[in-house]
Amino acid sequence: MKYNPNEIEAKWQKHWAENQTFAAQNDSEKPKYYVLDMFPYPSGAGLHVGHPLGYIASDVYSRYKRHRGFNVLHPMGYDSFGLPAEQYAIQTGQRPEDTTSVNIDGGVDKEGNEIAGYRKQLDKIGFSFDWSREVRTSNPDYYKHTQWIFIQLFNSWYNKNTDKAEDISTLVSIFSTEGNLNVNAVCDDNIQPFSSSEWNAFSSEDQQKILLQYRLTYLAETEVNWCPGLGTVLANDEIVNGVSERGGFPVIRKKMTQWSMRISAYAERLLQGLDMIDWSESIKESQRNWIGKSVGAMVSFKLKNHVENIDVFTTRPDTIFGVTFMTLAPEHPLVQKISTSDNLEKVNDYIFASSKRSERERMADVKTISGVFTGAYAEHPFTKEPIPVWIGDYVLAGYGTGAVMAVPCGDERDYAFANFFKGQNGMQEIKNIFANVDISKEAYGSKDNVVIANSDFLNGLYYKEATKKVIGELEKINQGKGKINYRLRDAVFSRQRYWGEPFPVYYVNGLPQMIDAKHLPIVLPGVEKYLPTEDGLPPLGNAMVWAWDSVQFSVVSTQMIDNLTIFPLELNTMPGWAGSSWYWMRYMDAHNEGQFASEEALKYWESVDLYIGGSEHATGHLLYSRFWNKFLKDKGFAPTEEPFKKLINQGMILGMSAFVYRLEGTNTYVSNNKIESQKVQPIHVDVSMVNTSDELDIEKFKSWREDYANAEFICEDNGKYIVGREIEKMSKSKYNVVTPDDICNEYGADTLRLYEMFLGPLEQAKPWNTAGISGVFGFLKKLWRLYFDDNGLIVNNDTPTKDNLKSLHKTIKKVAEDIEGFSFNTSVSQFMICVNELSTQNCHSPAILEPLTVLISSYAPHIAEELWSQLGNSGSISTVAFPSLDEKHLVESSKEYPVSFNGKMRFTIELSLDLTVPEIQEIIMKDERTLKQLDGKIPNKIIIVPGKVINLVG
Repeated sequence: MKYNPNEIEAKWQKHWAENQTFAAQNDSEKPKYYVLDMFPYPSGAGLHVGHPLGYIASDVYSRYKRHRGFNVLHPMGYDSFGLPAEQYAIQTGQRPEDTTSVNIDGGVDKEGNEIAGYRKQLDKIGFSFDWSREVRTSNPDYYKHTQWIFIQLFNSWYNKNTDKAEDISTLVSIFSTEGNLNVNAVCDDNIQPFSSSEWNAFSSEDQQKILLQYRLTYLAETEVNWCPGLGTVLANDEIVNGVSERGGFPVIRKKMTQWSMRISAYAERLLQGLDMIDWSESIKESQRNWIGKSVGAMVSFKLKNHVENIDVFTTRPDTIFGVTFMTLAPEHPLVQKISTSDNLEKVNDYIFASSKRSERERMADVKTISGVFTGAYAEHPFTKEPIPVWIGDYVLAGYGTGAVMAVPCGDERDYAFANFFKGQNGMQEIKNIFANVDISKEAYGSKDNVVIANSDFLNGLYYKEATKKVIGELEKINQGKGKINYRLRDAVFSRQRYWGEPFPVYYVNGLPQMIDAKHLPIVLPGVEKYLPTEDGLPPLGNAMVWAWDSVQFSVVSTQMIDNLTIFPLELNTMPGWAGSSWYWMRYMDAHNEGQFASEEALKYWESVDLYIGGSEHATGHLLYSRFWNKFLKDKGFAPTEEPFKKLINQGMILGMSAFVYRLEGTNTYVSNNKIESQKVQPIHVDVSMVNTSDELDIEKFKSWREDYANAEFICEDNGKYIVGREIEKMSKSKYNVVTPDDICNEYGADTLRLYEMFLGPLEQAKPWNTAGISGVFGFLKKLWRLYFDDNGLIVNNDTPTKDNLKSLHKTIKKVAEDIEGFSFNTSVSQFMICVNELSTQNCHSPAILEPLTVLISSYAPHIAEELWSQLGNSGSISTVAFPSLDEKHLVESSKEYPVSFNGKMRFTIELSLDLTVPEIQEIIMKDERTLKQLDGKIPNKIIIVPGKVINLVG
């Protein structure tokens, strides 16, 4: 009976689906364990072999925990809203709802391409997902709850006194009885004070405008990353080297009225929460840097000839007497006001040039020095000396106040800026305020062991004492105070795109109103065009039925808008991270229509115990999801402060690209070993045309593309064309993609699963090499032969030997330790060792083979299910208890000693470890092999190390 993986895997995948084998219960008496994968974007490309790596690891762990008696929740769904799905639809001339559906479920697209579908691809690999809980963020029954969470954020404010989000009604109550003078809230910077009587006298519209300055999601004019090519605003983490990560389009800075999320309210809690979770230090450090906590002071500099002040946050208030100039971000709101007429043209030109560079690009570029003098001067708080005001793009509007008090003697960038513009109008001499420090060649940035000098009342003080004193003096003159600042900015929450969650918002006199939760979902309307309208409105501006009837509580034709009872709806949609910021909670109770999850389900599952996904989400998704979780905890909906207890980032599986080499200016291709000194152009070739010996199928290559049809080839001496190889990111553009479907069809899913785990440590990047697949497939056939020969089952009732038990229990111990430690590759090695040993021992005992089947079932579930069934067991192997370890079988009772003569090993002998040295010597000296070696001679010395070596010398 031969091992037939395709037949076996189809059989058991059908069994699991029909019996809902992996459906988790919300009321089980078993302890719970929640394993989550970062769910995929259903892009048109489908899965390649790099994608399942994390899924296989999480599946191994999920199956292991079931064997250990846990009620395991291991769900899967699709992050199906957002730019990737919409761009694919636009490029292929299809509707995003259609392409998304086909990409998930499979089928034929508009162009007649056969799409496998994510679901079928995932099922083919044999994952133990609870598919009854599947979610799709683009389904109305899902985003109904995303809309509801948005409403909760809108109706909340952050109370610094209680350090949590509270209902907006509590703020209204305070305003109506006390005004806002004593309110300690996270809010806009430009809040005007008012009394209770003034509040009560305000019109309803004025009150709404004031409340917008406090709400956790709010409308404001914001400096954003605008991508004309994509027609939308991008977050900083969606931009790479000044262009969009998706599509590589240029990005400029632009002011727009946007919805924003007040994530900055949670900056300290997001920072402190990192100490509560089991994540890698590198990911934690990425988040710490993104949050960017700084302790210092806020200083207010008066402007000469202007009523406005320039507010500056600085971490070095002790250096205030070293201020040589000030620098504003080009986008700073005061720039246009204070620039003098003779400088305004240069200022405007500089602002325009800076708008083409992203914040990330400006932060990273430490070499380029540029700036313009505004012609304006500020006044030093203490000396009253004039300080020239410049603009420079090394200062960011989104960090601090968008203004810097430049102290060149203590900061490298200020030092470089001052020297670059040295001698120009508006650039003063650098002031040195450090005693006994030479700044002739570079700035001195250290805080340690430096004494302040040339600084009036700070002379002779060190950093800490000077900082404390200057803050006190600033407070006395009402021009500053101590402050903690964070780099974390409020998150823009609007996208000028179609394929996203509609906001549950309509507008009355330009002010946002929330649609009552009982009328949700507000369903995304159909449109004919997915690009912005001709007058620049977002794509929803093309919708014919997109207005809110506040009497009938329904979406109606836009032609019916009268601004009396029928009002315009929001035209922007939510960003891609909206649905992914809470999806793990929906899995807990996926079919609950009234709530995103019941209180009972949330209490039972609490949070994710193990989360596996890519490190590229270190700041974006992971930060936003922690923010939403903390907010929902504040409002009594989430049971825990942190959503993900343990996080593991799987490494990338890299592709092994293949290259042909074209002689420059010809259509002739030179084999890799024949290039020598010739000038050639390397060209990617589809890896499916290359065999494991790196030989190109020339006929396939010639028929691949029209321009290759008449290609000529300079081959090796044996007539073969050998390609070049290079390890790169797996990508369709590099033609190095290997699909899991192909591997499953040829070798079976169990081979794919084992091989991906065998490639190396989970967290490390590793190259894909198809040549290694056959070895793993051979191992599974060898495993099968422990149970079957050509005539059928060969498992007998023999009592297991001591060696059988030792092999088994070594494997039980190793596999348990490895899975608990997420060292999956070494487990696969142990399986191979065990099967080799049992094959050598000719072991066919069910006492050994049944527990071995359970051990390997987490990694190779299909073959394990089949073997378990063939051994006469009923039901799935998935919940069978993990084999118990008996340490006594691992205790060595004897040792196979190498016996050497003058250092050369001549034979081995197995002896009891209980023997003493004299007893061992007596046995060795009487052994016939020893007598033959000595040939009547008497050794000068006998070296015996118990348990290790025996050596006869002389």
